[in-house]
Parts: sequence; C-alpha cells; structure tokens
Amino acid sequence: MDTLKLDIVTPEGKIFSNAVKAVTLPGSEGEFGVLPGHVGIITTLRTGVIEIEKVDGQKEIVAINWGYVKVDETSVDVLVEGAVDINGNGESEIAQAIASAKQLLEESTDNSVAVSMVVSRIENAAKSVL
Repeated sequence: MDTLKLDIVTPEGKIFSNAVKAVTLPGSEGEFGVLPGHVGIITTLRTGVIEIEKVDGQKEIVAINWGYVKVDETSVDVLVEGAVDINGNGESEIAQAIASAKQLLEESTDNSVAVSMVVSRIENAAKSVL
C-alpha cells in the first residue's frame, strides 16, 4: 500500500508524525487533498482543519491557525504557528481539545463566521471519531 509520511510541527514541537493514506489541508486558495504520488508544491495554509486518514483507516483531525506546507510524492511537511490535535479517549478529553481549538482559532482571526464554520466542522468530525 502506498503511504505518505506526514509531519505536523509547531514552534513547541511535533503534533503528528506518521505514515498516512491521505491528508486534506486548508490551503489559502481552498482545501486540497494529498495522496501518495502528489505533485510537489509549497503553499500557505489558512485557519482550518487538517483531516488525516491513517493507514488503519481511522480518521484524525488537527485544528490549525495558519502556516505552510511542502508536499512531494512521498511526504507532507506542515509547519504551523499553532495547532490542536482533536483526539482523546473519551468525550471529556475530546470536548477539552475542541475548546482549546476554538480558543486557538479565535485568537488567530477576528472573522467569527470563519471560526464558527471551522468549529462546527471540528465538532462534526469529532462525533464520527467517537
């Protein structure tokens, strides 16, 4: 099976580092998906959600405020100013992660409509994880 090496890094350290089937990123010009063999690009990322499809088929989401991504045929390297991994072992841990993500997003933009849309997307994705 073809996979991509995905690394998500903030100034505080790595948020995610593993092989994945696919990743969807919030590009500055719109969302885009990356599969193994993707053409190489470097672009900016806007406030939003990175959706990760792991090798075992599980989904994971990471909320980001802004950053950059470098994509090539075998890897995706994401450098973001702030990120919150939305996962946990129960509803209370996931609810805490969602609250942290909402705070991160509100601090990064004054566009309340954009924040509401991203938080709604995070909540819907988190429900599918539970």
